[in-house]
Amino acid sequence: MKSAFTLAITMGGWQLLFISIPAASIAGTKVTVGRMVAAGEQISMDRFSHAGWSKLLARYVDDAGMVNYAAWNASPTDVDALDQYLSGLSRAGVAIESSRAAQLAFWINAYNALTIKGILREYPTSSIRNHTARIFGYNIWNDLLLLVGGKPYSLSQIEHEVLRPMGEPRIHFAIVCASRGCPRLLNKAYTAATLEDQLNGNARRFFGDQSNFQYDAQSGIIRISSIMSWFAEDFGRDGSEQMRRISPFLPDEAARNVATSAGVRVSYLDYDWSLNDQAAAQGVRQR
Repeated sequence: MKSAFTLAITMGGWQLLFISIPAASIAGTKVTVGRMVAAGEQISMDRFSHAGWSKLLARYVDDAGMVNYAAWNASPTDVDALDQYLSGLSRAGVAIESSRAAQLAFWINAYNALTIKGILREYPTSSIRNHTARIFGYNIWNDLLLLVGGKPYSLSQIEHEVLRPMGEPRIHFAIVCASRGCPRLLNKAYTAATLEDQLNGNARRFFGDQSNFQYDAQSGIIRISSIMSWFAEDFGRDGSEQMRRISPFLPDEAARNVATSAGVRVSYLDYDWSLNDQAAAQGVRQR
């Protein structure tokens, strides 16, 4: 028999309603992927190959970063290949010395692969936000867990407790929450050897997209992705520092004005939470 939580709603001393809710829904059912690996079997992140992840990305992600979830979900072989890749990530020893570049590449890939896993579990769906219960039930950002070095990590923990403290703000143009407002999902894995070029390239691509960055030279107004509002502190202590930090990645005219902070005003664009789904994108183009 499943346990349940009973919620009583009262008003003015009168009990108006009883609601019985499964206990699992209250807590948020945890979904764990990967495997437990003994400390003696764990390895440095420098030793990881992300080739398997690269093959899957090349097969199912286009140059715009849109994902063919339908085809991926219809292939048991490649669903299993994703599971095998995630299981391989469990071998990483978090306490074992590794280069900063290898750590960044590892955790960016882990975040993106775990997100894809979470969406494939729910597909078809129109948005990751359909699976982010705030009070009752499953929240994909908190309840989908990847075992790494014997410890479970949620998407929220990977982003806020692992990646952001590493002090590399360009991660915000690399980790992808399966939404069209996100940076593009690269169709190859991040690696320590290619990380700098990949981070810089994605940042330039992000700000070169009119849906993420708009500059009106006459008014001096910049309209920019809400990512720059949510994570402003990662880019600097104030607006001027933040704008200077991203200026190398901006279109030329905007970059010149932002670098001097001469009369620049900033507003934030609405964020598009619709799924980065090739099928949905194709439907939009056909209409």
